[in-house]
Amino acid sequence: MPPSSAASIAQSASHQQVETLYANHHGWLQGWLRKKLGNAFDAADLAQDTFLRVMRAPGLDRVEEPRAYLTTVARNLLINHVRRRAIEQAYLDALALLPEPMAPAPEVRLMVLETLVEIDRRLLGLPVQAKQAFLLAQLEGLGQAEIAAELGISVSTVKRHLAKAAMRCFFSE
Repeated sequence: MPPSSAASIAQSASHQQVETLYANHHGWLQGWLRKKLGNAFDAADLAQDTFLRVMRAPGLDRVEEPRAYLTTVARNLLINHVRRRAIEQAYLDALALLPEPMAPAPEVRLMVLETLVEIDRRLLGLPVQAKQAFLLAQLEGLGQAEIAAELGISVSTVKRHLAKAAMRCFFSE
């Protein structure tokens, strides 16, 4: 059998598995998400995003507990959704404090929001103090000694935290 034919058969089988998974569990997943979010529209979007993520994931044929698998994928997407909403709300609250002529254009707002979400994603998993040190340096313009005093830690610890955060923000994918 030619390699392209084998790949086509595997792709077709995977497509069938996703179709079956979708048909059997989409309604349940959307209901589960609706309970978590209290919003049918966001639940529908996250359910679709869950199945898109599942379609791209390898090893669907090895899934023994489909609802547990879907719940795990959906929970991760839900966490990202909630984090993004919190960042978006904080940004909108900060914009509301600006005088009208200083408010950025909608496309600039979107670009800044996307950047904030990406920075948050990259800082995920860092110790809280490392995040705080980085944000104090970047957003407040504080120096290392000021950050150390603010957080009650040594300057050498601030340097380590800033280096870790910078590596995550500037060099991770």
